Amino acid sequence: MRCPFCHSENTRVVDSRESDEGETVRRRRACQDCDERYTTYERIELRLPQVVKSDGTRERFDENKLRDGFSIALQKRPINAERVENALQRLLRRFSFSGHDEINSVDIGEAVMAELRDLDEVAYVRFASVYRKFQDLDEFNDLVQRLREVLPDDASEQNKASLSLISGTHKKDHSS
Repeated sequence: MRCPFCHSENTRVVDSRESDEGETVRRRRACQDCDERYTTYERIELRLPQVVKSDGTRERFDENKLRDGFSIALQKRPINAERVENALQRLLRRFSFSGHDEINSVDIGEAVMAELRDLDEVAYVRFASVYRKFQDLDEFNDLVQRLREVLPDDASEQNKASLSLISGTHKKDHSS
């Protein structure tokens, strides 16, 4: 494996671990020339279906688009990278093993929203507001209200507070 920093082929594996429920091998590597360390992931290459866009055009499934969507929605959120990677791998397996040669882009978006809802409610609202092309604040508030109705009792206080701030239901204390 070539070093991404100095491009030397003189590298070694420092540590290997299974991740994503045994579907991925995470390897820590070290370059013996520049002493930099980096991580690589080894996984089975999945055969992903073609994506059918809303206008009927077809394109190759792009895993990077999926990762970018997650990254934007989860920006500055306290979510462990391994949980994010596990969610992404679940989606990729689901799409690969669907048995279909094509998948509708709407189905991809809905599956992404379901994974994000389980990871972080704020990230879910962020993604949904863009994906569903909200036109005004009422649509945004409706989504937050529906989410709050199904929010489990053990949801983190931070997420509950964030949703209250988003929907404008958080009461400020003006007594001080």
